[in-house]
Amino acid sequence: MSSSRTQPSSSSSTSSSVWQLQYMKVHFFTKIRCLLKSKASTRKRNVQASPEKSRNHQDSEKVAALPEAVVFKQPEDENEEVVLQKTVKKLHFGSWEEKEKAAIEIEKLAREDRKNRKLMAELGVIQVLVSMVASNVSGHQRAAVNALIQLSHGTYTNKALMVSAGICSKLPNDVEVLDQSTRHGFAELLLSLSSLTITQLPVASSKILPFLMDTMNSNSTDMKTKEICLATINNLCLVLENAGPLVLSGAVQTLLSLMSAKDLSEKALASLGQLVVTQMGKKAMEDCLAVPKDLIEILTWEDKPKCQEYSAYILMVLAHQSWSQREKMAKSGIVPVLLEVSLLGSPLVQKRAVKLLQWFKDERNVRVGPHSGPQTGWASPGMGSPMSPRSGEEGKKMMKNLVKQSLYKNMEMITRRGNVDMESECCRLKSLIISTSSKSLTY
Repeated sequence: MSSSRTQPSSSSSTSSSVWQLQYMKVHFFTKIRCLLKSKASTRKRNVQASPEKSRNHQDSEKVAALPEAVVFKQPEDENEEVVLQKTVKKLHFGSWEEKEKAAIEIEKLAREDRKNRKLMAELGVIQVLVSMVASNVSGHQRAAVNALIQLSHGTYTNKALMVSAGICSKLPNDVEVLDQSTRHGFAELLLSLSSLTITQLPVASSKILPFLMDTMNSNSTDMKTKEICLATINNLCLVLENAGPLVLSGAVQTLLSLMSAKDLSEKALASLGQLVVTQMGKKAMEDCLAVPKDLIEILTWEDKPKCQEYSAYILMVLAHQSWSQREKMAKSGIVPVLLEVSLLGSPLVQKRAVKLLQWFKDERNVRVGPHSGPQTGWASPGMGSPMSPRSGEEGKKMMKNLVKQSLYKNMEMITRRGNVDMESECCRLKSLIISTSSKSLTY
């Protein structure tokens, strides 16, 4: 009795699957036929409306008077449309080897003609290519990724279709098993998808950040792929909601480790500049041992003015209303570096260096007052200030002497670099500074 019940159910499920397959094929070929007909009618109207370009006027009129089926049969166009039809058919219904060849052909067609990208998306190739990304065969994976890259160029809709098809959850868990070409392809695809909004790109709940961090931290990843990953991180940092997931994924530590490489430093510092303005990003940087020492080192890169500007900006944010960070910077020798940058750097880094120096000057004045000996007689009762006007004037005078001496050192360095014989002027300037300064303030 039970066998008699099982047999009809199995036969019904088999017939249902066969019916679904037939329905998919009919639906697919119907779409192809409609698209080809629409192209043919458009071509016919263009031929009828366009001015005569052929040598024989009568021949062109005959071509325009031919029926639609005859006009449609142009060898080059027919060849392109037949290739597209066969390629999409193989991608949907072919074997894995046929799917791989079809993906390579789709990459070629999408690169050659922008209109083909939208057409192939309408034929459902994106969903099939996304499913091929999860394949364990490197050839299938690489062909699918390269095709998706070409389909994503210049079309916002195709990118959204890729995300909705689950591309973010199909990224590989182990980047070490990928060859350089496939790893580079995944990085380029994520860079293209990073232009989507936060509502369409699930950064926190997907494999995007783990893949990017593992790729950048891997010693086997080439510099070009790391540079693409940094550009993706920079795009993600522009969205404020991504700051939390980026910090939790270890982006700050990764970026700090990459900024020491001059080929990658500019993009790494740009991303750090976006993260430092957030509470979580600033806290993560303050806890790193490389901060502020490595940032101060970057200030000395005269051949990288953009890196100097980014580094000075990050140091400004870290030092703002933070006595502990200013103390760490002072112990790391930031003041002489800032004095040099304020004279020799770009206009923007000069402004930032002068601002930082002003903060250190005010901090020093406040600390010198109550700690430079017995000053109980200096403070006026009833005033809430920690130091008297006299101590403030002395602090300003000492800072002025320090700036004078630093200016002399920098001028001496400039003359030495320019190979200009200015020994007499330098001696005169040195004697003038020594005679006008009674004591120096060491930092």
